[in-house]
Amino acid sequence: MKIPKSIEPLVRDGLIDEVIRPLKSGKEAAVYIVLSEGEIRCAKVYKDINKRGFHKQAQYQEGRKVRNSRQARAMEKGTRYGRKQQEELWQNAEVDALYRLAAAGVRVPRPYNFIEGVLLMELVTDEDGSAAPRLNDLELTREQALEYHSLLIREVVKMLCAGLIHGDLSEYNILVDSNGPVIIDLPQAVDAAANNNAGRMLERDVANLSDYFGRFAPELLATQYGKEIWKLYQNGILLPETELTGRFKSHDKRTDVKSIMRVINHAKKEAIRHHNETENFN
Repeated sequence: MKIPKSIEPLVRDGLIDEVIRPLKSGKEAAVYIVLSEGEIRCAKVYKDINKRGFHKQAQYQEGRKVRNSRQARAMEKGTRYGRKQQEELWQNAEVDALYRLAAAGVRVPRPYNFIEGVLLMELVTDEDGSAAPRLNDLELTREQALEYHSLLIREVVKMLCAGLIHGDLSEYNILVDSNGPVIIDLPQAVDAAANNNAGRMLERDVANLSDYFGRFAPELLATQYGKEIWKLYQNGILLPETELTGRFKSHDKRTDVKSIMRVINHAKKEAIRHHNETENFN
């Protein structure tokens, strides 16, 4: 296929031998399957700065370091230079997160290189060597849902112990290879110690997991792993091997309305589905 203009520098430098085919394209980036150093890998090409919405990034970028005060002022004013610097900061956050998390043993794609807005990294594959499916594309059994949920909670804990929170974790940015879930898409990764929104984002990530897997294993809807994990982290006693219960007792005794409503809504949906199946049978 024709080599995308953004990948040409990597081809000239010998980092990419061949662009095989496009893999996917989203709002943030386009991903291509490539041949590099004799291996099949993928190249993530970040889209043009003018096609991105920076107003949504402020809460994620809190606590990220900038090089100097000029850069900070330009980013705050939204100048052309500031937007360029902000885009570089956004892209570098994903690269840094991948290296950091891979070193911590978190299941993320292995990064190889980052040049001129192109991230060269491992292609996550299934048992047949094809690109691994997203979690959202799979139909799970109750046992698989419980297993994958447990594995991902452990990954979330390992990420937090490494100082990072995904910030946008859901079934849409998790791949599943022959060994289980692999977490992808990390440009919005949050520094847990420097961002005031960190606790809320962690709880949202974990709630997204329980909501999704709760479709297949309803008992997960009543769990409170997010609050439990964040409390342990705040108290300085969270470790990758910490045993979790999924339960959390608040000192102010307030009812966890969100968890209760998730269970109620699931029960309603199941009742409607059962009614429709009965009607169709009759």
